[in-house]
Amino acid sequence: MQEMYWLTNVRLENGHIVQDGNVVGTKTDLYHLQIHAGKISNILPATEPLPDDAGLRKDAKGLLALPSFIEKHCHLDKTLLGDRWRPVQPAASIVERFEMEKHTLPTLATTMKERAEALLHVLLQAGSTHVRTHVDIYPEVGLRHLETIQEAFAAFDGKVSYEIVAFPQHGLLRTQCYDLIKAAVRQGCGLVGGVDPHHVDGDMEKSLHQMMELAVEGNADVDLHLHDGGRIGLDTIKRLAQLTEQAGWQGRVSISHAFALGDMEGQEADDIAHLLAENGMTIVTSVPLARTMPPVPFLHQHRVPVAVGCDNIFDSWSPFGNGDVLERAGRLAERFGSRTERDLARTLHFITGGKTPLDEEGYQVWPKMGDEASIVFVEASCSAETIARRSKRPAVMYQGNIVSGSL
Repeated sequence: MQEMYWLTNVRLENGHIVQDGNVVGTKTDLYHLQIHAGKISNILPATEPLPDDAGLRKDAKGLLALPSFIEKHCHLDKTLLGDRWRPVQPAASIVERFEMEKHTLPTLATTMKERAEALLHVLLQAGSTHVRTHVDIYPEVGLRHLETIQEAFAAFDGKVSYEIVAFPQHGLLRTQCYDLIKAAVRQGCGLVGGVDPHHVDGDMEKSLHQMMELAVEGNADVDLHLHDGGRIGLDTIKRLAQLTEQAGWQGRVSISHAFALGDMEGQEADDIAHLLAENGMTIVTSVPLARTMPPVPFLHQHRVPVAVGCDNIFDSWSPFGNGDVLERAGRLAERFGSRTERDLARTLHFITGGKTPLDEEGYQVWPKMGDEASIVFVEASCSAETIARRSKRPAVMYQGNIVSGSL
């Protein structure tokens, strides 16, 4: 890591342009950022001269700087990237899909580590410097998939930070993998996963209890895959919220997909949103096109944490996915009709862990001195354009070092 240098001519957002009470644009100016030990240690307007002893300089050439992105939901162990093209084969049920994938992965010409590294490279190019991946844990493979993905992350040391979810894809109860999940947490997984406690495990109450028990015992967070819609899904969400409160696990539980939230109505919708917000439970969506999804603007309005992830990226479940979480954020904006400057810019919140250059009133809140120097450099005039146009990203910085592209 370079100890200290100046990043010059960086474009930063610094206010809203307001006409007749409406935000019609975003103000920007050029700045110089001092980078020291992976953090932003000083910020100067580009109109001011640099200190005489400024030393090393790197010119950003007017590119817009935005907080680097977070890929909140992917499966590095499942991807087929780097292997030959293959379409998805029909499956009569989710259980049949489990079995097909289980038998496909060991037959590939490429190794899981090679494919995982190929996907990490794609994620990094797209601007993600933090990755949450789920890794399948089941009796036939034990902890081998986990060990492989840890090796893949080791190859990207100093380029990305990461979280690993110990994921009982085939069912926590169904495959009786309680002890394996416990071992995975001891071996470095920071989260315990689960999947459809009712439909996959066949016992919602017991499945949720075991998942939370594993998390509390291992001091791990939780990320539950919940595809179940309607009443079953909503009851699962409510029960998980109750268990979260009982365990004192507020702020440590996520629900991926949570399609059932798209089915809630009226007072129940307000009650569930309040329950999620009170317990700091994060909803992670991949912004599906073909089915009901959580009402993100409603949840955000009710202070429910929401994040976006790509989920399947060319695997046995889907031939689609390009690993670009900015593209997913743009899809989210389209799906919920975000067209104004303010609404488009707000969408950045869901792929940066809540970091945005401006607050709702238009005051500059990022970057500040002391912030980590993890930045995406964008060919765009503002974050609203970045979301709407999926702008090019010539360079990505992680903790003060350029880790993809160049300036």
